[in-house]
Amino acid sequence: MRIAQDRRALVTGGGAGFGRRIARRLHEAGAMVAVLDIDGERVKETVADLGARSLGIAADVRSAAEMRAAVARTVGDFGGLDTLVVSAGVFHVGTLEETDEDDWDRTLDVNLKGAFMTVKAAAAALRESGRGRIVTIGSDCGRRGFPGQAPYVASKFGLIGLTESVAAELAPAGVTANCVCPVGCPTTEMGRQVLDWKTGRTGLSVERIMEATAATNPLGRNATEDDVADAALFFLSDQAGFLTGVTLDVDGGARLGAIPGTL
Repeated sequence: MRIAQDRRALVTGGGAGFGRRIARRLHEAGAMVAVLDIDGERVKETVADLGARSLGIAADVRSAAEMRAAVARTVGDFGGLDTLVVSAGVFHVGTLEETDEDDWDRTLDVNLKGAFMTVKAAAAALRESGRGRIVTIGSDCGRRGFPGQAPYVASKFGLIGLTESVAAELAPAGVTANCVCPVGCPTTEMGRQVLDWKTGRTGLSVERIMEATAATNPLGRNATEDDVADAALFFLSDQAGFLTGVTLDVDGGARLGAIPGTL
């Protein structure tokens, strides 16, 4: 994949998980990378790890004012902004009865409103760049419903719709917008939350659950952070310039059906 070395990127949720891995891969490709996260300590650690050509921003994606300031700082330090990765997100698990209004509001606010505020703040700079790229990080929960995850599923279905709408609106300016939907990854913070939830429900060890998850995936293994970063970087590459409004499942074929009554 060819990633232009002079790309100027802003990665939300860049202090951990998929965001951090994508930020690192962009930086390794020669891009200038602004790492944004609500956790200031994670921002400092990530920027210290990346070194030169990186910028740390502690901000809340739910705040229009903070996101406008973050974009302005990125544009000021880098001389522009042409690459946006929307990876900030939170996870909630619980039955309908266990999920209260605060759980719903927080999940939708961060995962969906936060994505909207981020793209809205960055849109003008992306248009002006003449080569804008947006990648949003969705989930297999944005492709089908799962029990006990109603707010998260709703937020990720919404993110796919938002990405498609943005793709249509910004296309005349040459800006592309695509969504990557990974299956659960056991090494991310959210992945560990899911593992903890599964161990609590089943009484099985984390290792046994990971083995079972890998065994039931058609490709026979669990997802890695690099699997997701590879997909994101493809959408950010020169080769993907004619792709927009695409949702890509990075799930090892987990969405594929089986024939009832067969092994």
